[in-house]
Amino acid sequence: MVISIGSDHAGFTHKEVIKSALVADGHDVRDVGTTSTESTDYPDYGVAAARLVADGTATFGVVVCGSGIGISIAANKVNGIRAANCVTTEMAMLARQHNNANVVAIGQRLVDEQLAVEIVRTFLTTAFEGGRHERRVEKIHSLGDHA
Repeated sequence: MVISIGSDHAGFTHKEVIKSALVADGHDVRDVGTTSTESTDYPDYGVAAARLVADGTATFGVVVCGSGIGISIAANKVNGIRAANCVTTEMAMLARQHNNANVVAIGQRLVDEQLAVEIVRTFLTTAFEGGRHERRVEKIHSLGDHA
């Protein structure tokens, strides 16, 4: 599976750990940066990773910043993206099952490296349930920028 991944400086360490785990799991990981812990702007990397999902290059995206909040907000600005900021594996599972999320956001300051990898793996291996959730996801999609 092709996975896009991006982070700002505050998420760089976790991004590298997650990327290594995904490569070890056999995924094709497209890293959009950043490349160090030097200060950067999270919208640049959240949007870059999300665009690869939106255009079909990647199946899913992973974005990391200090809290996961800012980078998820940025990723959600890309049409067709449903980014979920997750701090537990249960949140990751529900984001996929009920919301058909296609980007998972992680906060490096909120979860340790091991949990971050577990959250991402749960996200990637959980299927969307469809059914009643399909209608709700479609309602969100139909809002576009007009809510």
